[in-house]
Amino acid sequence: MSTLARARCTIGAHPYALDTAIAAAVLVCMVAGSFVDPHGPEGVSWALRTPDVLSLALMAVGAAALVFRRRAPLVVLAVTGGVAIVEGVTGEPRAPVVMSAVVALFTVAASTDRPTTWRVGLLTMTVLTGAAMLAGSLPWYAQENLAVFAWTGIGASAGDAVRSRRAFVQAIRDRAEKAERTREEEARRRVAEERLRIARDLHDVVAHHIALVNVQAGVAAHVMDKRPDQAKEALAHVREASRSALGELRATVGLLRQSDDPEAPTEPAPGLDRLEELVATFNHAGLHVEVARTDQGTDRPTAVDLAAYRIIQEALTNVQKHAGTRAKAEVSIVRVGPNIEVTVLDDGGGEADAPAGAPGAFARTADISARAVTGGGGHGLLGMRERVTAVRGTLTTGPRYGGGFRVHAILPVRNRTDAAKGPV
Repeated sequence: MSTLARARCTIGAHPYALDTAIAAAVLVCMVAGSFVDPHGPEGVSWALRTPDVLSLALMAVGAAALVFRRRAPLVVLAVTGGVAIVEGVTGEPRAPVVMSAVVALFTVAASTDRPTTWRVGLLTMTVLTGAAMLAGSLPWYAQENLAVFAWTGIGASAGDAVRSRRAFVQAIRDRAEKAERTREEEARRRVAEERLRIARDLHDVVAHHIALVNVQAGVAAHVMDKRPDQAKEALAHVREASRSALGELRATVGLLRQSDDPEAPTEPAPGLDRLEELVATFNHAGLHVEVARTDQGTDRPTAVDLAAYRIIQEALTNVQKHAGTRAKAEVSIVRVGPNIEVTVLDDGGGEADAPAGAPGAFARTADISARAVTGGGGHGLLGMRERVTAVRGTLTTGPRYGGGFRVHAILPVRNRTDAAKGPV
């Protein structure tokens, strides 16, 4: 988190402390401004003149009201405007008490809508300027009276600009959050539709041909002794139906393969015994990966072994893709009771490697949503979660404090029956 972000968090956590500091600063400015003589023989000059007691009291009241400007902005504007009118009518020489009213008007404009800002701003400008011109001790055309009009207008305009910028930033955040929710829902919908389509195809293929095989096998068994020729014909139908079923199953499953996949597997499914080879490939690609393991001697089921391997593979791929080769990743595999815990951490140090406009979620918490939803453009985290759920485990993912990302999976290596028997 940057220094500016930390400062904003601190200010947001202590709003009244900030308002108190602003009120004290305004009071100092008003007291200092009361010593300025705008009508000296050589123009504006500093004069050793002491403000009267009423002016000091009005300045204190106006500054004290600013402490509550967030809780009741309109009430604070009314109080500061009132003390500004009293000072404009009775002050001689005049003290800049109107400064507190300008700050209060800025707060009203920043915390309300534009129509309210227009109405309240015009009313404040008219009342304060009119009171200074008509009831003040200076001529109506004096520059102090025109300054009241100018400064109140500046306060209202600045507050409205701040409110507009806040609304714009919030709208961008809302659109980004909505886009991320939509992307997650779309990814889930596509996965569900693909599963339904594959299940429907497999059902159609298997149900038809298995039913045919069952019927023909029953016929062959019935006529095997009395009519061998008819039994042979039935067995030929069984063979043809099974061949057709295998062909259609191969075609259906082939849709799930990538274009560069082999026709048939030539080696066992990978597991944690091949973790060193996996880490070496990432190290050769420039990503620094450290591994810590305390699961030696653990008898892992094949499904759990494969799920752990694939989770580490996908997590490191996402680190290299989103955090860049400057990042550092840590992989830990720990045996905890009947489970093994697989954790992949990265420090997000590769933010500079990411292309302009790409999600930097793995790098910093300012924009983590794309990686947290899908692993960046695909279904990475969804695939991890499905693998963990399939082996009755749990998966937690999310950004780390200070930058980076964390993937943590708990995978059972012993069922409840084995766990009740005691340690292996």
